[in-house]
Amino acid sequence: MVVPSLPGFGFSGPVRESGWNTARIAAAWAELMSRLGYHRYGVQGGDIGAGVSPEVARIAPDAVVGVHLNGNVGVPFHELDDEERASLSPLEQDRLDRVSRFMSEEFGYISIQSTRPATLGAALADSPVGQLAWIVDKFREWTYPRAALPHDVVGIDRLLTNVMLYWLTDTASSSAYVGYMRESSWGADKSASGIPTGVIVFAHDVGIRRYAEQEHAITRWTDVEDRGGHFAALEEPERLTADIREFFAGLR
Repeated sequence: MVVPSLPGFGFSGPVRESGWNTARIAAAWAELMSRLGYHRYGVQGGDIGAGVSPEVARIAPDAVVGVHLNGNVGVPFHELDDEERASLSPLEQDRLDRVSRFMSEEFGYISIQSTRPATLGAALADSPVGQLAWIVDKFREWTYPRAALPHDVVGIDRLLTNVMLYWLTDTASSSAYVGYMRESSWGADKSASGIPTGVIVFAHDVGIRRYAEQEHAITRWTDVEDRGGHFAALEEPERLTADIREFFAGLR
């Protein structure tokens, strides 16, 4: 198993040049796997990794046997008319409503990270309390259930370790830049790679299959309605691992 760290984050940062969008990271991953001697492999990712992993399949379709994703895969970036909205299931309508609330109540951090990452990074690099607050805010909003405190969900040691990886490596600025690069526009149409793709959507996340199928060759889709937040690998490692194994076992 190869677990690379995103450029600009933790063990792989900070980066010093621009251009690290999902396509460039994916190209680096494909080159990494080639140099390590892997000629056939599967890819998995969540959050930003859910954007990078399908790009690896587009870049190296002869090497990638399958793609597994978790998180917000298939979020509509267009305005839905009444007819289209009515065609959604109750679960999908709830996810769409939560997308709307996110855009009105939580989008501010994306705006500042994508337009002023260095300004924000200077402040976070100067204050461990600021770095802690910035990260814990996201854990507070994105872990499940929302009523629980994040350290009760993922554990205080894991939460503090996550924060310390940014603090000790001085990657607040570069991770903000890489995470929300303006060179890769949000919602841009992408062609499907044709590679079999499995998706698991935990309770916090808002993926909708019909929209995911516009960019991915979905062969497995799992909705988990009562468990798990956005940080699936931390919150539901056994459930996530089981889904990954079942998906790739079916490709043999």
